[in-house]
Amino acid sequence: MSNTILSGKRLLIAVLFIAVLPATIFAQAETSGQKADEVPQKNVISAKEYGIILNLSGKQRMLTQKMCKETLLVVAGINKEANKVNLKNSFGLFSKTLAGLKDGDDSLELVATENSRIRKQLDSVKLLFDELAPIFTKAISGAKPTEDELKFLKDKNVPLLLAMNKAVKMYERKSKSVIGGDSALNVIINLAGKQRMLTQKMSKEFLFIKLGIDVENNRMALRETIALFNKTLTGLQQGDADLGLPPTSDQKILTQLNVVQDLWKPFKPVIENASDVTTTEIPLEDVKKVAELNIPLLVNMNKAVKMYETLTK
Repeated sequence: MSNTILSGKRLLIAVLFIAVLPATIFAQAETSGQKADEVPQKNVISAKEYGIILNLSGKQRMLTQKMCKETLLVVAGINKEANKVNLKNSFGLFSKTLAGLKDGDDSLELVATENSRIRKQLDSVKLLFDELAPIFTKAISGAKPTEDELKFLKDKNVPLLLAMNKAVKMYERKSKSVIGGDSALNVIINLAGKQRMLTQKMSKEFLFIKLGIDVENNRMALRETIALFNKTLTGLQQGDADLGLPPTSDQKILTQLNVVQDLWKPFKPVIENASDVTTTEIPLEDVKKVAELNIPLLVNMNKAVKMYETLTK
């Protein structure tokens, strides 16, 4: 009789163990990071910290194109010494910010990213950047990259831009629950911020054409970039339903956008000429004009972005 009772108890314990085991495993799986990006971060990122992350990660997109442009200006011999310094600074800032986005950087006010998917994407950006780094450092040293290296730069700089843009989009999705805000204003800030990158992308494409690197594809890309910049600038001023842009009513921002428009007017025909399939030669004067005007265009577009950002506070 006692053996029967003992066996019954053992059976009951076994049944209870089997019943509890799945719940235990499920609980362990949730806390061990089976879906890593769903695990709560140890440090909750504030709205202010997300603002810094979004600003600097967005700036990284522009820097991918600025570094490329500066390399090409060095190759073209335009303000060579100044552009070697500019490239060194852009290269250093991109490297520092990329590391800071992943692991934090007090001097940039960046907190470390704990989300495993974003960290993996930042690693993808780093791999692409490391492929291009020898070309950038060669130009910084004053040595001229070979034609094959310039073709590699042409092939790889847009994948670097797209990889960085993917990281920005991932940050944007994660920040929504913290930052919130006006969805229309978020669209405005995103597209206005993209304009900064387009100033450098147009300049890069212009210089590839001047140097005879994949001319036809760069002409096509330049025409598309010109059209997008122009459409977005007009949309920021007057509104554009296709882009989801309402017209800007803030008079100070409109004044600043007019400054950008005034800089765009002399810049646009020069790069349009380079994008034209009938153009056989780009004069040195046009190259100097692009080198002279692209940074004021970038700086003033960035000023407009900052003014839009103040509306969120």
